[in-house]
Amino acid sequence: MRLCASCMRCLMDRQEERVRDKGTEEDRDAFMRQVARIIAESAPEDSAPVLVDRINGEYRKIFGPVTDYDAIKKEFNELMLSLEPDIRSVMEKGEDALHTAFVFARAANYIDFGMAGRVEKETLLELLEQAAGDSMDETVYDKMLSDLEQARKMVYVTDNCGEVVCDKLVVVELKKRFPLLELTVLVRGEPALNDATREDAVQTGLDKAARIVDNGCGVAGTPLDYVGEEARGLLKEADVILAKGQGNFETMHGCGLNVYYSFLCKCDWFQKRFGMEKNKGMFVRERSS
Repeated sequence: MRLCASCMRCLMDRQEERVRDKGTEEDRDAFMRQVARIIAESAPEDSAPVLVDRINGEYRKIFGPVTDYDAIKKEFNELMLSLEPDIRSVMEKGEDALHTAFVFARAANYIDFGMAGRVEKETLLELLEQAAGDSMDETVYDKMLSDLEQARKMVYVTDNCGEVVCDKLVVVELKKRFPLLELTVLVRGEPALNDATREDAVQTGLDKAARIVDNGCGVAGTPLDYVGEEARGLLKEADVILAKGQGNFETMHGCGLNVYYSFLCKCDWFQKRFGMEKNKGMFVRERSS
């Protein structure tokens, strides 16, 4: 997805807020000049998550290590694991367990410290409660099921910690409905905010549900030019890709692959583009979005 003026402004604002209480005034000035340079020198195809990865390199030079989210990730993984029995119960009572798993997994996309800065557990619980009566775009959902009927290979691209508990439920239902499908789950290859890595897959049991492959990079998304060779090959060979979260939409949209995107609209640009209120869910297809 091409970087627009709104995204450039947001990048500047978020980075200024990030260092407002860091270092000296000279440090902050130097950092913001580097942020402005990185944005000014970016290529048309560069997305916001790619630029943030470059900006983090400058942050480390001036301020030291970026924020460590390990404790937060474990906390939200445990929280979602504690809610898993209740979510399974709702799935069992519904007419379409896969559809129900999808809407819960989309609601759990709220667990995003990159966009929100902070995640309110009360809001998360409210979104999960609302998900029980929510629905996907039925036209897109039916098209995905039709594609999966013909598919041999699928890649499921995860986004955040905690959210992967619900992703696990989706994966289990996908394998029940499409037992011959070769399904691979892609996680981040390096720490990127509170995005899911292999460690999160193990903590939440996702690794027991499907083969886990890391994408070989630390960008908070899945830019095909940056991911590792194995991940790139899996994505290009996949008949169907499901990508979770705004970061994956930003880095993958326009790739031309058969990608289905599931996310909550969490920033002004997404809300404006899709005509949705904040934290409302979207389910769109690459070839029609």
